[in-house]
Amino acid sequence: MYVRTIYAIGDPAQLGACVDALREEAPRALAGQPGYRGFGLFTDRELGKILTGSWWESEQALRNSDDQLKERRATMLAPFANTVTVDSWEAAVFTSPVQVGPGAAFRLTRFDVDPSGVDLLVETFRGATLPKVRAIAGFETASMLLDRVRGRGLVGVVYADQAALAASRGKQSAARGEAVATTGVSICGLEEFEVVTLARR
Repeated sequence: MYVRTIYAIGDPAQLGACVDALREEAPRALAGQPGYRGFGLFTDRELGKILTGSWWESEQALRNSDDQLKERRATMLAPFANTVTVDSWEAAVFTSPVQVGPGAAFRLTRFDVDPSGVDLLVETFRGATLPKVRAIAGFETASMLLDRVRGRGLVGVVYADQAALAASRGKQSAARGEAVATTGVSICGLEEFEVVTLARR
């Protein structure tokens, strides 16, 4: 599986209308593309951030869909976004498909890793870190996305609600720290978002 993420930052006062447009239009536009497997929309309304992730069954399907949809994406984001970053990732580890809606909460960890250590990182996350995170109350789903060539990645974890997200911070931090000690990855960002919509096949 492969994932395209879009990270947009702009004026919080303009965020609501943009989120509404993405929630209504993006899943319909994406669903018409071959190889589509899911969509997530996350936001930080206070700071003015939008994060989306679309899931694809192959790297080619991801590339083809971007050619078809990038102009429409730009139009939907234009009223809000000052900056837009688009990235493509390999979904190296992920849990079973899930569908959650408003009220759920999302934690995103960004990291850098030496490309020579990617296999150890994937093995550690799948075999040690993920089981610990799955045991945290309120856990819904998780994934590790990688750019093997550039040596960077993301870990995203969804919890049932904001209370579960807050309560999970200590336990997830401990699991993260153990993974860092084992693999030598460098954590370069930690963010939390509201889940607007998330559905993956």
